[in-house]
Amino acid sequence: MKAMILAAGRGERMRPLTDTTPKPLLKVGGKPLIVWHIENLVRAGITDLVINHAHLGHMIEAALGDGSPFGAKIRYSAEGEALETAGGIAHALPLLGNAPFLAVNGDIFIQYDFSRAQEMAMAMRANADMFAAYLVLADNPLHNERGDFALEHSMVKLTGQPMLTFTGVAVYQPDVFRDIERGAKAKLAPLLKTLIGYGLVRGEYHRARWVDVGTPQRLATLDRALK
Repeated sequence: MKAMILAAGRGERMRPLTDTTPKPLLKVGGKPLIVWHIENLVRAGITDLVINHAHLGHMIEAALGDGSPFGAKIRYSAEGEALETAGGIAHALPLLGNAPFLAVNGDIFIQYDFSRAQEMAMAMRANADMFAAYLVLADNPLHNERGDFALEHSMVKLTGQPMLTFTGVAVYQPDVFRDIERGAKAKLAPLLKTLIGYGLVRGEYHRARWVDVGTPQRLATLDRALK
């Protein structure tokens, strides 16, 4: 399967660090956030990668190249101006193909076995009419205490107990994004809520480490922990 790493965000909350460095290239534990993802994906056998970028995107391409030093094949989806998550994925669909694909936020750190994504992609192919997305959810961090979604017997719900937080790791059917005009901005949350309302989203509860690296303080804390 293919995987897309979402790396186009400006990282306003990470300023001034992101004034000169794109957020996915900020380092924790001695390597850029995005490199942790690439290495984990390759370890799981997922080597065909698409990375979108906007802010300082040339630095991402210069740092990662074609992916061969990591044992991967990387192609880039340049946006110029960031298109939000759903818009960025829609813009990259020609590179992602027609099969279910994995999407990972480039500004998170997660200890997750990405081979699980391959299993979910196979299940999606076999049950294309039954679920369109598969989300990895985790306990709520302090900055998102109310959570995003609930999980009930592997079905993602808009309400319920406990509420959990979407980690930014998911497997999607490409058709989820086909109605978004290529090059248009589009947020992911409204799209997911619509799919959840139709009962088309499944998920899992992730118990290992996950960090939304959204501020310099969280970046420094994670860096100390990994070192």
